[in-house]
Amino acid sequence: TKERILQYIIRCTEALKRLGVKDGTIAVAGLNPHSGEHGLFGDEEVNHVEPAVKQAQAQGYKVVGPIGADSVFHQALQGQYNAVLSLYHDQGHIATKTVDFERTISITNGLPFLRTSVDHGTALDIAGKGLASEVSLTEAIRLAAKYSPHFRRV
Repeated sequence: TKERILQYIIRCTEALKRLGVKDGTIAVAGLNPHSGEHGLFGDEEVNHVEPAVKQAQAQGYKVVGPIGADSVFHQALQGQYNAVLSLYHDQGHIATKTVDFERTISITNGLPFLRTSVDHGTALDIAGKGLASEVSLTEAIRLAAKYSPHFRRV
């Protein structure tokens, strides 16, 4: 819904500030192919995403969208945006894990402390087989150390 998307935009902005990104721009990914093509491929963008983005902009938030999910992550990698708000779990994970599966981590927002973790799950299927890599865990610890000086409690 428009209200939920607006709340996620606000939470994402707060998370960026807590991590030391003061004037970050958020891009909201579209849900449907080509962000719905003005209702041709679905009306979620027209009825929910666009109104939420416009309301957030009117409230002073630096946010753009909806932007097609096939382009928005590339644009973010090029430095156009500080964060991408994905509209469902795998939409964001496909993009980030494709770029660098081994080093992708998760940051949990909304807690009174900074929490980072590996992004690939527990990998119980390879536990005890000598196949696991420490790279993602090392990256989670490294980024926790990097962000903690900027992290502010709410």
